[in-house]
Amino acid sequence: MPKTTKSGQAKKSELPSTLKKSPEKAQRTFAKAHDAAAEEYGEGQRAYRTAFSAVKHSFEKVGDHWEAKDEKGPSDERAQSGGPNPKGETAEGVDANASKKHLMDVARRLDVDGRSKMTKDELVTAIRKANRRESAKNR
Repeated sequence: MPKTTKSGQAKKSELPSTLKKSPEKAQRTFAKAHDAAAEEYGEGQRAYRTAFSAVKHSFEKVGDHWEAKDEKGPSDERAQSGGPNPKGETAEGVDANASKKHLMDVARRLDVDGRSKMTKDELVTAIRKANRRESAKNR
């Protein structure tokens, strides 16, 4: 089912809950990428994953919504490898390539305990868990 209207706007009723709370640009990115992928690959998980990959290129997940990244680009090891058989682990929307300072700021906003003593990898994991909790709480 198309995720965009004839005018190119995202259909709010067709968006995942985290995108409904996100900027219109993130919503349009997801909707247009999903529609293009569904046309190319058919409806289903592949179109859905392709659309989220497009969102993750310009946005990062913070809590239960998506926010624009300072710099566009792949958000984690898996996104960098790309292709039909990507290598590495996904960071589930956390910008794992961001600076430790940025990750500390996101962790602070999400009230992650013990963040000051965490390594960069530990911050990514903690933010990922906090995002999951926040999203589940707000469904």
